Amino acid sequence: MRQVATKVLIAGGGPVGLTVAMDLAWRGIAVLVLESRAPGEPPSVKCNHVSARTMEIFRRLGVARAVRDAGLPADYPNDVAFRTTTTGTELSRIPIPCRADRYSATGGPDTWWPTPEPPHRINQIYLEPVLFAHAGSMPGLRILNRVQLTGFKQHDDGVTASAADLDGGEDLTISADYLIGADGAHSLVRRHIGATLSGDAMLEQRQSSYIRAPDLLRATPTKPAWANTSLNPRRSANMFAIDGRETWLVHNYMRPGETFDTVDREWCIRTVLGVGPSFPIEIIAKEDWTARRMIADRFRDRRVFLCGDAAHIWVPNAGYGMNAGIADAMNLSWMLAGVLKGWASPAILDCYEIERMPITDQVSRYAMATSTALARQRGVVPDNIEHPGPDGDAARARLGQDAYDINVGQFCCGGLNFGSFIEQSPIIAGDASVAPGYTIYDFTASTVPGCRTPHIWLADRESLYDVMGPDFTLLRFDRDIDVGDFAAAAARKRVPLKVVDVSTNEPVYAEKLVLSRPDQHVAWRGNAAPADPAGLIDQIRGARGARG
Repeated sequence: MRQVATKVLIAGGGPVGLTVAMDLAWRGIAVLVLESRAPGEPPSVKCNHVSARTMEIFRRLGVARAVRDAGLPADYPNDVAFRTTTTGTELSRIPIPCRADRYSATGGPDTWWPTPEPPHRINQIYLEPVLFAHAGSMPGLRILNRVQLTGFKQHDDGVTASAADLDGGEDLTISADYLIGADGAHSLVRRHIGATLSGDAMLEQRQSSYIRAPDLLRATPTKPAWANTSLNPRRSANMFAIDGRETWLVHNYMRPGETFDTVDREWCIRTVLGVGPSFPIEIIAKEDWTARRMIADRFRDRRVFLCGDAAHIWVPNAGYGMNAGIADAMNLSWMLAGVLKGWASPAILDCYEIERMPITDQVSRYAMATSTALARQRGVVPDNIEHPGPDGDAARARLGQDAYDINVGQFCCGGLNFGSFIEQSPIIAGDASVAPGYTIYDFTASTVPGCRTPHIWLADRESLYDVMGPDFTLLRFDRDIDVGDFAAAAARKRVPLKVVDVSTNEPVYAEKLVLSRPDQHVAWRGNAAPADPAGLIDQIRGARGARG
């Protein structure tokens, strides 16, 4: 039995596990990732969207450029098109810039967002290799492939885990201070800590097929799109471009009374595409699955934590399955790093569950509501949607507008990216202000404590986020305010703090001082230095009331 030691053990090397590993390693924490797949073995064709918030994280970790350079061709439209069939009549379209224009585009429903990193459309089969390569180059981060967690025990000062070498080699015993379960919907870690899932066990069923159709682009009468939704009385489906040339992921929505065994997969695909039996199609992979909205009743048991699908599973509307898991990871990683480095109280780890569970529940309900609205629309596609003439034209215009209105929020989800608000956290110094409301689509940037630290562009188009520190950053908008006592209080408790002087006329920064956390959420704000700097430092490090 081989003995291995690390500070943080992560079960699962998907995007969530890799991102939390990279963030911890970036903060100087030794990390070990266990991944059951072989090096280079591709994942299933799942996630197709990296949110702007996730791209901001990748920017901090130094991997955003490599991620953005991968996936669809640079000039491939990232639009969302609604058609009777893929090769049929277009009903409407949500314009989204291709990656070549992503930083410079000004038209469309998601180009107004205040961020240095807009979203990126890329399938997981292209995303994961980039993340693996970057993670593998980071000091202090080890990845063991073809190794699977089999069990663990907790004790007062750590976790002892067992893992199997899936290629028949020597099994491992791993000693770690903490364990993170990023091991997916069937999480062993979740089961071992006794967490249970509850919610909505069956929202809809989908028959998913990864296909190769080399002639499809030429057969499509209008401009290509990243996402294509087919709406007709016979079949409805959502389809994503994978390589921008010949491969596609088709999600065929099952109808009431249908079962996976009774529905002809190939007939459905051809009906969705609007092509005949001789049109060349190859089914590369297939998966039948049930969309759910399930959340674990706890995300933590002492030294063990859950992230991503291990903690929550929902229908991936808004593209916020993987991205919500990465949001979990970023909330947890800085707290763990603070405890391991000695400047944060272990009590701060209680805040992971306090902060993430309400947001997770809210996002899951947004996704479910979108799924329900889409199902209603699929059920009322008019019979004359493909008929020529004025009546058909009117039906297509109505359905196209409805499709745009229902979907623009989930595909251009500014509220989910930037509007989420951390409420009632003991490590955030609230000031009784109410955070702006937000929807899945819209939001208002704000410095109310708990909100995402608003991004602004500085002189010479320098990103505020690029000048902020990796840990706590005190943004000072008036150099005459003396923050020496606050900085000294942080130094006494070894809390890493960077003071950044900012000159701006942006109205979102009305207060003269804004304290941003390591995860770029506002921890405190004011127009004068805090009256009790030591007390505020203890609060943000999870040790309020302590003076030791």
